[in-house]
Amino acid sequence: MNSYDQYLRELKMLFWENNINPDEYQLERLANFAVLVAQKNSKVNLISRKDVQKIIENHVFISSYVSEFLPQKINNFVDIGTGGGFPGIPLAITRPQLKGVLVDSTAKKIDAVKEFISKLKLNNLTAENCRVESEEFRQKYSHSFDLVISRATVPLLILFSYALPLLKEKSFIASIKGGDLNDEFSAAELKYKAYIKKSTIFELAYKPTNSRNEKGKKLILFEINK
Repeated sequence: MNSYDQYLRELKMLFWENNINPDEYQLERLANFAVLVAQKNSKVNLISRKDVQKIIENHVFISSYVSEFLPQKINNFVDIGTGGGFPGIPLAITRPQLKGVLVDSTAKKIDAVKEFISKLKLNNLTAENCRVESEEFRQKYSHSFDLVISRATVPLLILFSYALPLLKEKSFIASIKGGDLNDEFSAAELKYKAYIKKSTIFELAYKPTNSRNEKGKKLILFEINK
């Protein structure tokens, strides 16, 4: 069985086990994305080398799975510190009505992401090699997004400082993280309470291998009202 077939089988099993029903084209695109990342990873460090065998569960599926917890009323997003395109590319495949900007300060990673976007024909995505805190990026995307999303890149306090200039008046901040988040969560809530309408921590448990969230992955979602 080649990598593509293996990835497709893993994806079908994980989605089916968790009562999620993406169409065949979405599953094929996700499997193709996994193949592209695994191939490119030998040249550019997009994910941990030891994690390549678990690319579907630990990267592609989890990045798609978070869409189950995101509001339906969002139209666009920015993925801060996208690395190899996580979670932005799987999110854009799973929710094709969303338009997204994937940003990372490492040029090699963004070059890879641009190649993935082109090969997967994801017309709803663009990629930027930039620092999100730069004046250039802030001016270009000021008050532009319904959602800022990031995967374990920076502490929540810093993510808020990056996100607020980019967000529309009513919007959301989402962060995928692991470990004990109590102190980090409390600090962000305290400093930015004037902007936070609601905050929720979702346990990213899924069948069959993480039914009690043994991996400790969480999605932190803040509803923002500026």
